[in-house]
Amino acid sequence: MKLIKIVQVLEKIAPAELADDFDKGKIGLVLGLKDDVNRVAVALDANPYTLKKAAEIGAEILITHHTLIFHPVNMISKSLAASLKIALENGISLYSMHTNYDRAEGGINDALAARLRLKNTRAVETGRIGEIESCSSAELAAHVSDCLQTPVMYSGEKQEIKKVMVVGGSGFRNEYLEIARKNGVDAFISSELKHDILRAYEDLCLVDATHYATENPGMEAICPRLRSLLEIEVEFIDQPSGLRAVNCTVDKNKAAFDVKEGSCKQEETGKDSLELILEKQLRNQIRSDYRRSLGNENRRKYIE
Repeated sequence: MKLIKIVQVLEKIAPAELADDFDKGKIGLVLGLKDDVNRVAVALDANPYTLKKAAEIGAEILITHHTLIFHPVNMISKSLAASLKIALENGISLYSMHTNYDRAEGGINDALAARLRLKNTRAVETGRIGEIESCSSAELAAHVSDCLQTPVMYSGEKQEIKKVMVVGGSGFRNEYLEIARKNGVDAFISSELKHDILRAYEDLCLVDATHYATENPGMEAICPRLRSLLEIEVEFIDQPSGLRAVNCTVDKNKAAFDVKEGSCKQEETGKDSLELILEKQLRNQIRSDYRRSLGNENRRKYIE
């Protein structure tokens, strides 16, 4: 199949005009090499690992969510050089579909909502709002962890969660969370949860399910669509993030660790692990603020 035909199909799936302004000029066909394509590779990221895998299966194009070059470069890093070398030597074209695919029907957020088994879903900005069988915050976190096969963190204890909003990737942003509030959402699922967001949205159950796990289902979901539309071989390349979760008890002498990726274990210590983490952060911040308030001489005495 001609490369230009594949590009046309991808542009119909996720039109460029759906992308955020910061994505303009960074998505679409970012590297066009061979005109004829017999095998397609799909992955979340374009990097040496996924490009090597694409080369191994003989793919002539790698379709990803995250582009190889997002910010303008004045110096080429070793990783970028390695990626370009593999692509050029093996004739692998690169195509990126980023925020346009987040918003697209059947894209990142629709796939995430489907993976979490949300019902009656509807689009709101880039995210999706849907319904789930009534559950508590802890039960929802366990459900998300199981569906996405990833460790999760959560905050906001609720006993009756029915309406959920999801945003794949770095979705813990004020503009999205305000949409959740306005729509009476009980829980918000995304990734890269920051301390200021925790404090500002204590009325919601917030579930951090990692960047990779919330976006990966969307890239997997596009593979059968492309096989049907293109009628050529399409292979998904899975590259787990490598993120591990470690849970330990308060008593360090009886610490219990779980470092297996894809699993989540909560230890009963009187307080959940996230609460302990937040308390530790608060104590450290108080100590830091106090030290800064001292003069140099007193600061040295405090440290000693």
